[in-house]
Amino acid sequence: MGIAPSSQGSHRGPLQRPRIPLARAACCAVLIAVGIATAGCGAKSPHNANLITGKREFVAKCGSCHTLARADTKGIVGPNLDEAFRASIAEGLERNAVRSVVEGQILNPNPEGAMPKDLVNSKTREDIAAYVAQVAAAPGKDTGLLATAVEAPGAGKPAVEKAGKLRIEASPSGQLAYVSDKATATPGPVTIEMPNMSGVSHNIAIESGEGGASAKGATLAHSAFVTKTTATVSLTLKAGTYTFFCEAPGHRAAGMYGTITVKP
Repeated sequence: MGIAPSSQGSHRGPLQRPRIPLARAACCAVLIAVGIATAGCGAKSPHNANLITGKREFVAKCGSCHTLARADTKGIVGPNLDEAFRASIAEGLERNAVRSVVEGQILNPNPEGAMPKDLVNSKTREDIAAYVAQVAAAPGKDTGLLATAVEAPGAGKPAVEKAGKLRIEASPSGQLAYVSDKATATPGPVTIEMPNMSGVSHNIAIESGEGGASAKGATLAHSAFVTKTTATVSLTLKAGTYTFFCEAPGHRAAGMYGTITVKP
């Protein structure tokens, strides 16, 4: 997905075809190449887009498939949107043209891909396109209200086991993350509950040791994959350190993992 900053005007000359990798995404992937040719002189004038809403909706609807550094999303199914537009922006592609391309791809997704038509309404589509166009391939981080529009992945309070139950929530915003990346428990039987109110399918698996983004220990137990409900998994924990993570392809590598510390 891409966006054009609301402060940019429409493109005044012919556009070079950007060096954009084509990819088929399995989620809400955006195929970027189509539409660049028509974005030139026909690029839209800026709308009154809400960039905060655009960021939130991008994270919720598209972040599980696309990497966009400013949004802190790390999806790997679809194109990396920073890299997809980087060369073309450097060669003079105006961000308002990027915005038009992104909006067009959301409106008319690849019929062979998995991004549904009518993913969002027209106003939200404009907001998402505006945000992506403003930040794609841009250095630094979001500032001001944009910086706090979406809670940082894993930044919630550590989860604490109580009476044999441990609640570790998947990010409700659609990020590839749990609400907290830290948890504590006491030795013994424990049932881990993972509420997932997002539309992105997640599960929770438990591995011995502190593995981080890559597997280093044995997987001891795992839940079913769920959306819009709660998954559970039960096991017995001994004193030590464990890793919890999502087994969906690419989710752990994108940052969906955390550590359980078990002490008497």
